[in-house]
Amino acid sequence: MSNSRQSSLDPIQLEGWRWAPFLDQAIDQLLPMQPTAYPIEQTYLHKNNTGGSKTRPFSATTETWGCSTEKLRQVRAACVEAGSAASVLNLVMNPRTSYDLPFFGADLVTLPNGHLIALDLQPALKSDATHTEHVWSRLTPLFERWRRELPDGGPIPEEAQPFFSPCFLWTRLPLGDEGDALIEKAVMPAYLDYLHLYLDLVKEATSVSSDREQNLLSGQRKYTAYRSEKDPARGMLGRFHGPEWTENFIHGVLFDLE
Repeated sequence: MSNSRQSSLDPIQLEGWRWAPFLDQAIDQLLPMQPTAYPIEQTYLHKNNTGGSKTRPFSATTETWGCSTEKLRQVRAACVEAGSAASVLNLVMNPRTSYDLPFFGADLVTLPNGHLIALDLQPALKSDATHTEHVWSRLTPLFERWRRELPDGGPIPEEAQPFFSPCFLWTRLPLGDEGDALIEKAVMPAYLDYLHLYLDLVKEATSVSSDREQNLLSGQRKYTAYRSEKDPARGMLGRFHGPEWTENFIHGVLFDLE
């Protein structure tokens, strides 16, 4: 596929990409907020490589979609399609620090051994009740509803717990008909519930004091530093596109608040 993408707002066009309907839903919901293109260098808008061994060849394409709005500093979707090796949507919405908002995070990953699904509204200041209680009171019923429909994904590392909410929805699904049915029946509606709630919080948010903004910025920096250091896609992207491109992509695009 030739690279005709010139703007981060141009549509993602990955042949066979499983997660396209999920990104389409998010873009549709963002349109009323009058998004503008987020500045992303051309090499990170579209990257294609082939490689591997004779027994395990791959052709992998990574594309990035990104925008800004009045209250969201950066909304970005990292989209990977590598056939049977991987199909990925990593969508993160980063609020401006002048608004007291969590992050929105969605990881939708298909690998040879199954699907990995993670949804959350991730706090910048988890121990701060002002920052969290009004979110958890509205998010918990959604979490309780959908956790009953999906198998538990297992424990997360202790060091990661400050960066996830009590409503972190995390599951592993098998490939094939069973997994496909759960994606349609539970994953998509859970994703939409989390997305709609988050965008409602964005619409309702009002600007904060300069002191509060500094606290939020400090919390966001800790979150960004952790996520960039521990990004689980590093190995996959390094295999597909090389370590130098991958590190620049992680630090300069995915978690650019650093």
